[in-house]
Amino acid sequence: MSKLDILKQDWIDIVFAGRNKEYGAYQLRKDNVKTTNKAVIIGGLLFSLAIGLPTILKYIEGFSPKEDQKLKQTEVVLSAPPPVDEKAPPPPPPVEPPPPKVDQVKFPPPVVKPDEQVKEEEPPTVEELKKADPGQKTIKGDPNADIVINTPVGDGPINQEKTEDTNEIFTNVETLPSFPGGNDKFGKFLSKNLRYPPIARDNGIQGRVFVNFVVERDGSLTDIKVVRGIGGGCDEEAVRVLKNSPKWNPGIQNGRNVRVSYTIPIFFQLQQ
Repeated sequence: MSKLDILKQDWIDIVFAGRNKEYGAYQLRKDNVKTTNKAVIIGGLLFSLAIGLPTILKYIEGFSPKEDQKLKQTEVVLSAPPPVDEKAPPPPPPVEPPPPKVDQVKFPPPVVKPDEQVKEEEPPTVEELKKADPGQKTIKGDPNADIVINTPVGDGPINQEKTEDTNEIFTNVETLPSFPGGNDKFGKFLSKNLRYPPIARDNGIQGRVFVNFVVERDGSLTDIKVVRGIGGGCDEEAVRVLKNSPKWNPGIQNGRNVRVSYTIPIFFQLQQ
C-alpha cells in the first residue's frame, strides 16, 4: 500500500462526505497545499534577504564618495592675521546719529475773555523813550572857548559852511529830528497804526524792536531797517509802520537841515 496522505483531495472528500463543507476545517485542509507553498516561498525570500543584506550594503557604499574626499570638501584654510602697526593712528570713533529734532514752538490755544477784563495796550511813555538809547546825543559847545574868525581867501565871497550842500549822514547834531507834535503824538500814532502780528500773539512774543532810519532834510524817512528785533513778525510790522509815518521835523546842524541817522524802540506788549 502507498503511504496514506490525509491531505489529498480524495481523502478530504471522503472524510467530509455528507458533512457541512462550508465549515472552516474543510477549507483549511483543502487550501493547505497552497498555503504551505506560499509560506515556504516567502520564508525562503526573507532568509535570502537576511543573508545577502551585508553584501548589498557594501555594493551601495561603493558608489558613495570616500572619506578622504569628504574631508577635502570641508577643509577650511585659515591664514594668520596681519601684524598690528602700533604707530598707525587709531580708527576714528563711529559717528553718532544726530538727536531727533524736537519742536520747541508751542501754540497755546487762544483765551477768550470778556470785555471788562481786556486792557488796552498803553503806548510807550516819554520816560521809556528817554531810557532807550536813540543812538544820537546833543553835543553842546564850550561857551568859554575863544571865538576864531577865519579870514576869507581870494576875491570871492566869504566862505560858508557846506552843510546844506553835503550829502553826509550825521549821527550827532545840534537839534535832533522829532515826530510832529513830540513823543506823545508819536505814541498815539503807533497805538493807532501798529498791528500785533498773529504769530507773535500766538507764541507770546513781546518786547522792544529797535529800528534805525535816516531822517532826510525834508523830514521823510529812508533806509528803514531793524537793528535788534524779537521775531514773530514784529520786526516787519515795525518797519511797515515807520514807512507810513508822516514827515518828521528834520535835524538841524549849523542852522541848516541835515540828514540824520536815528534809532528808536517800538514796544510790543500783549494784553493781560
